[in-house]
Amino acid sequence: MYHIVCPTKYRRKVFTKGVEKTLKKTCKLISERYEIHFIEIGMDENHIHFLVQSVPTYSAKEVVQTIKKHKAIEIFNHHQEVKEKLWGDKFWTSGYYVNTIGQYGNASVIKKYVENQGKEYKKLYSTQLKHF
Repeated sequence: MYHIVCPTKYRRKVFTKGVEKTLKKTCKLISERYEIHFIEIGMDENHIHFLVQSVPTYSAKEVVQTIKKHKAIEIFNHHQEVKEKLWGDKFWTSGYYVNTIGQYGNASVIKKYVENQGKEYKKLYSTQLKHF
């Protein structure tokens, strides 16, 4: 399991209701195509928190790259106004935060942390853990 935080390029506030719908839809598509399961998705003005579970054959970097790539493509395909706000073809910053969930950072602790981020945290999605 991973806790991932991805900020938007230039920390722009681009998460409209339409973008939120596209984000949720894209998560389902990623889950169907890859063995990456979204346990919780939350957002705050200019960044998104993902709590994901994946198989050990994917590195943390591969999980993050897959998520960022597919979400950017779908958002730009369906929301031209976002592309204009970001001045080009980059949705995310080049950096991100990722950490594994372990003994001291278990899933419930991380979920609580994600929920308490920012002034306007908005939970987009939540589900149960998968057993591999």
